Amino acid sequence: MRIDRGFHRVWTYVRGAPGTYVWLVILFVTTVALHHMSPDFEEDFLRQRSTNIHELSSNPVRVLFASAMWIDGGHWLPYAVLYSVFHAPAERWMGTARWLAVCAAAHVLATLISEGALLWAIRHEMAPEPAVNTLDIGVSYALAGVIAVLTYRIAAPWRYPYLVVVLAVYGVPLATGRTFTDLGHFTSVLIGLACYPLVRGRGKVRNPKETWAADTG
Repeated sequence: MRIDRGFHRVWTYVRGAPGTYVWLVILFVTTVALHHMSPDFEEDFLRQRSTNIHELSSNPVRVLFASAMWIDGGHWLPYAVLYSVFHAPAERWMGTARWLAVCAAAHVLATLISEGALLWAIRHEMAPEPAVNTLDIGVSYALAGVIAVLTYRIAAPWRYPYLVVVLAVYGVPLATGRTFTDLGHFTSVLIGLACYPLVRGRGKVRNPKETWAADTG
């Protein structure tokens, strides 16, 4: 039956990206947990898992891992869509280990660079001292890195408009807002692009005229 074939295709797609969907399940559980916390407790709880300067200086490994398990704002469904559109195809293409390496590199390095820039701004009195406790959690740095590395999955000449859009989406906020998170996102894009050696020779590039669903075949 057509419904059975549809479920089979979905399951095949999910099974081909185990890391993506395990991560999404964890985010779903933590998001539900956040919705059951009082606002005051939630803020303190997340701050202890935030990659702010204070926490990075005392518990760097713990907060770098923990911060990637929570969503700031508590809206899970948009991330389920973004993970399926970007993370899942990247994991299926690269393999779980290489995909995870890109995620980790973007998340960790962009966090350290952006928080380092914030620390520099504080020390030069360009940012207030309380900014050392600024809440900084979420999965957006890893997502930006993966979105960027997918540039190499697209065949030329379609690759170049995609890259221009990615650079504009993350570059314009940096040029206009100049916040440490804007810097982190743009840094993540550069890190993703620098991961080309991880994806070189990883199968035939795709023409946008072909659907991503062809990956389920």
